[in-house]
Amino acid sequence: MIVAGVMSGTSADGIDVALVHVTGRDEKIKFELIGHSHSAYPAEVRKNLLVLMNAPAARVADISRMDFLLGELYADAVKSAMRKARLDKIDLVGCHGQTIYHQGEREKFLGERVSCTWQLGEGAVIAAKLGTNVVSDFRPADMAAGGKGAPLVPFLDYVVYRNKKRGRILQNLGGIGNLTAIPAGAALDDLLAFDTGPANMVVDACMEKLYGLRFDRDGRIAASGKVLKAPLAKTLRHPYFKRRPPKTAGREEFGREFGSEFIRACGKAQKQDIVATATALTAKSIGAALRQFVVTSSGRSEYRDYVVAGGGAKNRALVGMLRDEIGPLGLRMVSSESFGVPTQAKEAIAFAVLAYQTWHRRPANVPSATGAIRPAILGKISYA
Repeated sequence: MIVAGVMSGTSADGIDVALVHVTGRDEKIKFELIGHSHSAYPAEVRKNLLVLMNAPAARVADISRMDFLLGELYADAVKSAMRKARLDKIDLVGCHGQTIYHQGEREKFLGERVSCTWQLGEGAVIAAKLGTNVVSDFRPADMAAGGKGAPLVPFLDYVVYRNKKRGRILQNLGGIGNLTAIPAGAALDDLLAFDTGPANMVVDACMEKLYGLRFDRDGRIAASGKVLKAPLAKTLRHPYFKRRPPKTAGREEFGREFGSEFIRACGKAQKQDIVATATALTAKSIGAALRQFVVTSSGRSEYRDYVVAGGGAKNRALVGMLRDEIGPLGLRMVSSESFGVPTQAKEAIAFAVLAYQTWHRRPANVPSATGAIRPAILGKISYA
């Protein structure tokens, strides 16, 4: 079955599409990447998305319109990827959608305690434009089963990276950082996975505010600055970093307001030093998470490989800082490219695989990662 996986991350920079040939079932799934592409959001779409994500209140009409508009854009992105790969037909689409709100913890609302999530990108629109069945809205089924609705990529991590003799840690560096720890010879229930905190999100916020740019290309700005110790130490005291897994993070914790407060905490420092400090925040928070929640009490890890993916893997300054963090733990940094998973395409591949599982009525959440009380079949199907 050929499945198009579609992903829009918390950075809201655009749409990643992976065209994947998937066979098998459950832990024995095999896949071959046919092609992948990235389509940037039009500037006005991104601007309005960021407003919806960060607004304490938003007009229902605007949210509804954006939901249907993104369905159109996702379908166009799939068509573009198919043209690029010279592919005439696909069998299924798995679309994560664009998260505008995610609350993984139950909070009191009108007398009840609820958790909730909201991803935009109407599946029926995608199905109609492509003439292909679509699986979308993956997170609610896990939350209904008591989970946090994230992270969902660990199922793919287990399929690709499990090894009888080598423990591996998979680190994704999107807007938010998340890791999956797979012990040697692990069963699916043995995985530990959680969001580590911001990856590119705070760096991008600093770049946009200070330089008018979307991101720090190759980490050049960070490499030219020095890390400000006092603001970094203060920011690392944020309660999220101490919270035990399972846990999930997003713009609700580390979005625009957090970025603005971080810049204020850096005072009158040079712009490049603020970006360097934001980059160090990512590396240091990941290092702390590894030592606090993953590494053995001896201070050495039972894991051997540290596999990095996501847009942040292209940030050389960040990668260098991460090497400094993982070196004392006995971990060897490896790119996901060496396993046949392009860094930019990993999450899109994941939602192709999750959609494939859903289509075959098979669960694909990892309860040990999300906190769900049982496996769940993820997503909702829109028929062409």
